[in-house]
Amino acid sequence: MRKLEASIAAIAYIEKHLSDEKIDLDTVSKAVHYSKYHLHRIFSDTVQLTIHDYVQRRQLTEAAKLLVFSEKPILDIALLAGYDSQQAFSYVFKAMYKQPPLEFRKSEVFYPLQLEYDFKDQPVAIGVSKTNPQRQICYATEIDIPAWIDLARLCVDGFPYLDEVEHIAALKGYIENDGALLMFEGNTVIGSMLINDETGSIDFLAVHPLHRKRGVTRDFLDAALSELIENKEISITTFRQGDKADTGYRKAIKELGFAEADLLREFGYPTQRMVLSREDLTG
Repeated sequence: MRKLEASIAAIAYIEKHLSDEKIDLDTVSKAVHYSKYHLHRIFSDTVQLTIHDYVQRRQLTEAAKLLVFSEKPILDIALLAGYDSQQAFSYVFKAMYKQPPLEFRKSEVFYPLQLEYDFKDQPVAIGVSKTNPQRQICYATEIDIPAWIDLARLCVDGFPYLDEVEHIAALKGYIENDGALLMFEGNTVIGSMLINDETGSIDFLAVHPLHRKRGVTRDFLDAALSELIENKEISITTFRQGDKADTGYRKAIKELGFAEADLLREFGYPTQRMVLSREDLTG
């Protein structure tokens, strides 16, 4: 069983048993017939999350859905999400969703922390290469919207409060202004970016989980600076330092040379603006 196949098998088991009393590395590794050590390494390397983090984020997402769309008592939801008490559930839920469960329920607004990773029929990513001849960046068209949304769902962990209907409406505006870019590797969409060439702001940046740490973001930035952005500065917003909901987005952005700037609140969520000068990227 190859790495991707092992990860797909683990995800399938997790999704089938999300409401089980106990689902952890031990149970998953036994189910897919892998040692704990090898499955942990394979899964983390493939999807950039540990099994513990993936399970926790998926269970909290399903719990958030029940809070908004059902009348189940919070204690029952906590138990379904794998917690021994409402207090323990509330502590973790607030750390991830920035609201306690009761307040989240009263808001009547659901958004997913983590959707199921669906990697079926995905080709295995090849090595890192800025000059990869199979990698192309193209302007998105309305024909590309379904593929764009499929990628956004895979990357929803990086976009708190993402509303698909609102996002599609905004996407169409960026498409009209040549501000929506897609990156393909062969026939597979591996990245998407919304960019405002007047302000230099990257308003959306998604990279397929199987292709993270493979130079996709760097290739996007190179294209943006060489073809689209005339300003000396490029900016993007991300999670604030210490946010437990961050699966590594802030670290990845800082590794590209972005510096901390303003603290913001977007759609009620605490974020931070990060900036990068053209000299920092090209120098």
